[in-house]
Amino acid sequence: MASDHETIVTMEATPVKFGTGASADAGWELKRLGIKRAMLVTDPGVAALGHPERIKKLIEAEGIDVVLYDRARVEPTIDSFQDAADFALEHEVDGFVSVGGGSSMDTAKVANLVSTHPAPVMDYVNPPIGDGKKPPSPIKPHVAIPTTSGTGSEATTVAVLDIPEMKVKTGISHRYLRATQAIVDPDLTRSLAPEVTSSTGLDVVCHAAESFLSKPFDHRPRPDSPDERPPYQGSNPIADVWSAKALEFGGRFLRRAVTDGDDVEARGYMMLGATMAGVGFGSAGVHIPHSCAYPIASVKHEYQPSGYPDDHPFVPHGHSVIVTAPAAFRFTYDAMPERHHQVAELLAGEPIADPGPDTLPEVLRALMQDVDAPRGVAEFGYAEDDIPTLVDGALKQQRLLAISPKEVGEDDLRHIITASMTNW
Repeated sequence: MASDHETIVTMEATPVKFGTGASADAGWELKRLGIKRAMLVTDPGVAALGHPERIKKLIEAEGIDVVLYDRARVEPTIDSFQDAADFALEHEVDGFVSVGGGSSMDTAKVANLVSTHPAPVMDYVNPPIGDGKKPPSPIKPHVAIPTTSGTGSEATTVAVLDIPEMKVKTGISHRYLRATQAIVDPDLTRSLAPEVTSSTGLDVVCHAAESFLSKPFDHRPRPDSPDERPPYQGSNPIADVWSAKALEFGGRFLRRAVTDGDDVEARGYMMLGATMAGVGFGSAGVHIPHSCAYPIASVKHEYQPSGYPDDHPFVPHGHSVIVTAPAAFRFTYDAMPERHHQVAELLAGEPIADPGPDTLPEVLRALMQDVDAPRGVAEFGYAEDDIPTLVDGALKQQRLLAISPKEVGEDDLRHIITASMTNW
């Protein structure tokens, strides 16, 4: 008799080219993909470092036209995505290359989606906020070149955006959004500010931990059709391999990468860890910390992070995620104690005697303190009377909460966010 639970796990991953100097291959990769006119997507901060201009020249040397879009917004909004999509349509490009952090890569994904299958961006946004329209066929080639070691967007099927008028952060998710090729070059992160390295690196840790600690894929009901199998499938034997290695790298190398921007070994392993975590959570998914991070980043816009562009206030994604992680994993502990112990030991890099419910939260707090992370949600301008609004925003992220290893309700989220106002 057939099981009424899921028995299948799927694995898709972006081809990755990794190593010092790999970005010099950008033109060769685009030519291999048959691109004649590429849209290069970056943000003003990365553009000022000179990487996009250098890569643009390398691409043009292969006989490919390049139109530069250098106004990707850090922490994109629905309007900034629409602006990039309109630019792509206007310039009639047949491929994309993104040079930057998750914001630039996500902007390229959406510009690609909308220029291939024209529709308002909101049509593609995940329900219940948007219509969740599925693209009818694959989109144009996209070569993703990250300059931060964090989001793993070069390996995922997701683009994240803020909708300020609704005070909500959400995303667009479909397998066709996955980049065609990733080029991961540690040299591109050497000029990153320590605060950016800290935030993006903590995002790596959260991606990997949430994936490893998500509801097992075979605990979900079996879908009626393969088309209904969600992109975020829950923890599974394939994703676990990638997530575990990303946790190991985060524990071993994040402190070093933050301390010394010229530590190429640490930078390289954090970039590789970001991609690995992207593969892991691209299959397994993320849950409570990311669900809480979306309202934390979107309800108030008054925090001005050090080391980032100062043209608008925002909460860096990695910091918005990590502040609730200790309390979230304290809450999920009893659903899978042994796996929480494994995550703590991977991050610590050594066996931990007599582990318990507070072991992983303590390991995370120590890492946060060592890389100068914000102390908690209150540091972003929130007070106790904001907690109900943050809880409401987190509850809207049911796509993510569905893979928490333990059912999480309104009271649970209130407790987690309250406990996260100050972590030490």
